[in-house]
Amino acid sequence: MRKIILFLWFFSISQLHLRLYAQDSLFLKVHFLYGSKPLKKYKKTEKKWFGGVLGGHVGIETQNGQILNFMPNGKFHIFAKKKNRHSSYVEHSNSGFYSVFGGNADSVKKVVVFVPISKQQKQQFDSITGVYLAQTPYDYAFFGMRCGAATYETLGKLAILPSWNYGKTWRKIFIPKKLRKRLLKKANSNNWKIIRENGSEKRKWEKD
Repeated sequence: MRKIILFLWFFSISQLHLRLYAQDSLFLKVHFLYGSKPLKKYKKTEKKWFGGVLGGHVGIETQNGQILNFMPNGKFHIFAKKKNRHSSYVEHSNSGFYSVFGGNADSVKKVVVFVPISKQQKQQFDSITGVYLAQTPYDYAFFGMRCGAATYETLGKLAILPSWNYGKTWRKIFIPKKLRKRLLKKANSNNWKIIRENGSEKRKWEKD
């Protein structure tokens, strides 16, 4: 009987510690939507996406359930412009983010990386979000910042990934896949939580 009581006591303490840990744990969820194109036999029913198989999208979610992501706004620029910025940071719901190119959000290929952060990093991210939503920091351009580079820049400011200057950031992270490979490698090394979902069989999906 004494052993049972001790076991129940230790079990209740461990469960309490787990609950407290869950309450104190903070994460950024980095969402990746894989690039894709319709398979030949589905070209009439499936939409073409911006960037095709080398495209895709990426954004960052915190506990509020909204995904911060960088988007074009206006005429697409080949070269970035400092003053005439055709871009904006927006917040999407989960379904809004994954249906940004059209189609059903539940039928796309995706991966979500859970990045553990401190309270200070959370506050810093909230500050960055407020500033970027109020005024876009740079233009959206083919030779310039797009969603992958913009997300990397934010993760660099939070010291989650190495911080680079503007030019190096957009050159090194030219497409979301470049960021995804770096973040997945770090996630696997640190045993971070990763959630994957396969996309519809009607499309050819980008591979890691």
